[in-house]
Amino acid sequence: MDPLRFAIAAVPLAAYLVLLGLINLRRRPTVVSGASDVATLGLALTGLVMIGPISLFWPEHASESLGDFVWLFLLAFYWLWVVLIVMLGRPRLVIYNLTAEELRPVLSEASRRIDPSGRWAGDNLSLPSVGVQAHLDCLAWMRNTSLVSSGGRQDLAGWRRLGRTVERSLRDTETPPSSRGASLLGVGVGLLVMSVARLVSDPPAVLAAWQQIIAG
Repeated sequence: MDPLRFAIAAVPLAAYLVLLGLINLRRRPTVVSGASDVATLGLALTGLVMIGPISLFWPEHASESLGDFVWLFLLAFYWLWVVLIVMLGRPRLVIYNLTAEELRPVLSEASRRIDPSGRWAGDNLSLPSVGVQAHLDCLAWMRNTSLVSSGGRQDLAGWRRLGRTVERSLRDTETPPSSRGASLLGVGVGLLVMSVARLVSDPPAVLAAWQQIIAG
């Protein structure tokens, strides 16, 4: 793969890995919504999609009529799919650098604040007065835990309220940094350094690849 295409594919992914590494190296948990988590992953995969599926199914006729602007339409098309996936996805909270066992008491306290009638059944949490039905899903090797909606009847306002309450409850919680954080950070930085090194070391190849991409 030429240096330019490698950089287009690797830089967004490397930035995503660096971000994940820094989050997992924190001594405090980080709470994000499922929509934000999916959108960030979509951004990380943008470069891979541009040099992969989009290049493979390049619209020749559209390229002839739209010229270089065809890239904007293709990017917009990809992001429309990302937005659609986000909108159709089930409500979810992702808590980085916290196991399910560590999250459960914090979640129980937060749920009591917004719905005293809330109850646990195993790993399933029901908050009927705010319209939240969810279960815990732990990614043990990363020390990350997700609270995923269960069933089709969910109240998005209730989920937003729960997310804010959990985030406030975790502000004073300290956890040891995840051992995977350093690995993610190292891989991300390595990809960034490799991308820059390849771009700088072979300018003629970069220029030729750019001209080829523009020409379609």
